[in-house]
Amino acid sequence: MIDELYSARILGLAANLPHSGRLAAPDGTGERVARLCGSKAIVDVTLDDAGRIETFAQDVKACALGQAAAGVLGAVVIGTSLDEMVAARDAMSTMLKAGGEGPTGRFEGLRALKQVADYPARHASTMVAVEATLDAVRAALARKSPDTRTSLAGAA
Repeated sequence: MIDELYSARILGLAANLPHSGRLAAPDGTGERVARLCGSKAIVDVTLDDAGRIETFAQDVKACALGQAAAGVLGAVVIGTSLDEMVAARDAMSTMLKAGGEGPTGRFEGLRALKQVADYPARHASTMVAVEATLDAVRAALARKSPDTRTSLAGAA
């Protein structure tokens, strides 16, 4: 049972962490910690003029599941908008907690983690990089345009 959770595909994704590290001058930074296991992700982003992720770096200290999600995320996140990040996070949460199919489009690779749904104690660690990225984008948007703070509250 637990062997299914840590499949060769999950372990392969966990071993490949694109954009590992930190940015020297990010527009926004997000940090999330899974309280149960201590998995942690710190994400830095810069945004382009359209508010899409232009540069991205992640420092992830997590279990194989958190690392796998971060691996998928890092491979596809450049060019992502706040709305796309919210949709990906919501679809992943629904996949883990309510039997949803998971993210589509550029984030479809996160569906590889669908079997984590059967292990609620692993949900938070699987989500740390996604949540930290969303926090980083929100922070960057707020920094670039203080008027966006009100609209960002509705996307929470």
